[in-house]
Amino acid sequence: MALPPAETLEPEELSPRTQQRMQVRGRELTPPGAAEPRPGPEPGERRAAAERQLRVLLTPLSGADRRLHQKRLLGAGGGAESRAPPGKRLRPEPGPTEPAPASAPAASPDGDSDGLWDADSDGSDGGDAAPDGDSQLSAYERKRLKNITENAKFFAALQLHESAARLHQITTKRVSHVVKRPKPKKAEDETVPRRSMRLQRAEPLGTPLLELPAQPEEQYPEVPAGPVPMLPEGQEEESSQLTEGLLATWTRISEEKAAGPEERTWDVKRYQDSLSSMVLSEDAVRKVVKSRVCSMAIHPSQSIVLVAAGDKFGQIGLWNVNSGSEDGASTFIPHNSPVTCLHFSPANPAHLLSLSNESLRCGDVTRAVFDEIHRSEDNLSSFDFLEASATTAVVGYWHGDVAVVDRRAQGTSPVLSVDIGFQRTRTVHVHPVNRQYFLAAGSLDVCIYDIRHLQRRGPKPVSSLGGHTRSVASAYFSPVTGNRVVTVCADDKLRVYDTTSLSSAATVLCTLRHNNNTGRWLTRFRAIWDPKQEDCFVVGSMARPRQIEVFQDTGRLLHSFSNLDCLSSICSINVVHPTRNILVGGNSSGRLHVFKE
Repeated sequence: MALPPAETLEPEELSPRTQQRMQVRGRELTPPGAAEPRPGPEPGERRAAAERQLRVLLTPLSGADRRLHQKRLLGAGGGAESRAPPGKRLRPEPGPTEPAPASAPAASPDGDSDGLWDADSDGSDGGDAAPDGDSQLSAYERKRLKNITENAKFFAALQLHESAARLHQITTKRVSHVVKRPKPKKAEDETVPRRSMRLQRAEPLGTPLLELPAQPEEQYPEVPAGPVPMLPEGQEEESSQLTEGLLATWTRISEEKAAGPEERTWDVKRYQDSLSSMVLSEDAVRKVVKSRVCSMAIHPSQSIVLVAAGDKFGQIGLWNVNSGSEDGASTFIPHNSPVTCLHFSPANPAHLLSLSNESLRCGDVTRAVFDEIHRSEDNLSSFDFLEASATTAVVGYWHGDVAVVDRRAQGTSPVLSVDIGFQRTRTVHVHPVNRQYFLAAGSLDVCIYDIRHLQRRGPKPVSSLGGHTRSVASAYFSPVTGNRVVTVCADDKLRVYDTTSLSSAATVLCTLRHNNNTGRWLTRFRAIWDPKQEDCFVVGSMARPRQIEVFQDTGRLLHSFSNLDCLSSICSINVVHPTRNILVGGNSSGRLHVFKE
């Protein structure tokens, strides 16, 4: 657009206050040492510069279009009609001698009448009088301040700050980082894997398949009540030469004189040396019973090592370790349930007493029969001899009672049955010196009772061994004096008590941390005393490599029996020879391991 001639366009004069502000700002922006600003242009120069200026007038809009700012570009070329926008009527600004209307802007100071103003956008303040402090502001500055004020009110009415705060709270909430994986969609046309006619049990070429007979599970015959002949499993009544030889060996060694107590070892150093001399060889490992070993006993013979083991299915296996052949073991089935306790009679080693849930039997090798001593509908748990002659025994029940059984009495009923208040009785053991005392271990209770003062209901214990927080697996007196008791508890503790004085509350001498968590597939650990050593006991271990541990009553570990080649399982049940350096461990598969010199 061409600019109008210079004589038709007059620059608008700034107010004195605006000029003063511009001068102050120019001095602030001038760096120190700079040259003084040149004086402003002369009126002729200003008129020449005005030819390159455009005049902008702001027109107020209605409330709906308040956000839009309308700019009027007024050119200097042509007449007033050429500069007027369509639909607008322009009129000349009032001269200096003519009073301006209240809503009209002030005239140019130089009396120039070329300036025109828009009737719709006259730059007035809408009739609002300017404050005293703003009386020197130009019409443009007053209009600008008015627009700023109106815009501020408009944005305040929109409440943008409150909306922004709410959005900030929403976006700053904790977002879960868990990404849910989409479930894979099943293919509608999924390919069916091919299967042979045999797997589909289809009849090929019209020929029907032969139905295979179902393989019956291995079941053992029910053992009747009363005496049971001592016949090996899987053989007829006519015993083989193997069984006859084994029973003959048992009979012969039972006639030997047992070693006296003078052969016991008391020196700890010498005892450790004897333990170190005991090793496990490949020919000393043998599977004797078919299932998990629940109890073991060793014959006190000095010449032959004869071991008996009972498993969870009622079988009893006999193994002559000295035979050195695969035919040195035989298995008998005198019970229908787990054999939880085995003892050779101390008075007559030709008698092997075994206890299961339903009965207590005595295997007499001289007559080749398992006699029934005691039978009960309640489940039996353990037994021990009350006398050295082994004619009477104390029997524990799983439901907590104890009973006294006399082998000389007629029938299979007990002579005395007492409720001692236990929820469960796992083991019973008789004091080796004062045999009127016996020890009973139950769920959480371990107590010593006097057999002479047992009452039908609620007998009072002589001494209590407290401190157990979970079920107790076993408790046994020390073998010579009975001054110590060792217990195995499910709280992974081995405890040794002082029972010298049999006070009302026994004193704990030692508490040993030990992993007793055998689980459901292993027989629970039982800590047994070594008959040759008053203050040392043997217990199985969950540690690797697999081992059998020997502790002193002070908690000191004396020795660990292990063999990387031959011992690879946990031996829960162990037995020690009463006079010889022989240790036998049984595992959960019916296998026995013999450590010997």
